[in-house]
Amino acid sequence: MSRESKAECCDILIHMKNITDHLAALSLTAWTGSLWAIGYLAVPVLFHAQPDRQLAGMLAGEMFTVSGYLGLLFGSYLIFYFARQSGRLREPKIWIVAIMLLLTLIIQFGIQPVMSDLKLQAAPLNVMDSSYAARFKLLHGISSIAYLVESLLGLLMVIKGYRPTLSPAAP
Repeated sequence: MSRESKAECCDILIHMKNITDHLAALSLTAWTGSLWAIGYLAVPVLFHAQPDRQLAGMLAGEMFTVSGYLGLLFGSYLIFYFARQSGRLREPKIWIVAIMLLLTLIIQFGIQPVMSDLKLQAAPLNVMDSSYAARFKLLHGISSIAYLVESLLGLLMVIKGYRPTLSPAAP
């Protein structure tokens, strides 16, 4: 193996050492980006462009479900990453991610299943035209507030620079 090949191999290994740092940065970016892109761009455009509000709601629900599962994946990774990085659980960034993750869990497994059940109970009517409309609106409002808080906390993580600290590469 030539000297240049050995140097290239070492460079690759040094950069691979930082893969956990890069995965954390990508996780925070993808999670926060998906919250904002879906909740404040795709879903409003969908409701504006789709005349069938029931279909728009169903499609929006699917996007929120996928986003929620991504949040569970990315949030879990970030908590373990930040805890391992600092060695302490009292770091603000760990608590912010933990709150975001808790909000995701509440929305995904607490509020959304009840809202889906209300839609089923209202069938064949649209839930908004049924006796379940008031409860659905309440749960939708709670879910929207939780989503907004989660989105703002993600934005805080990005703006405050609570991004992973990339390990310096060896010379």
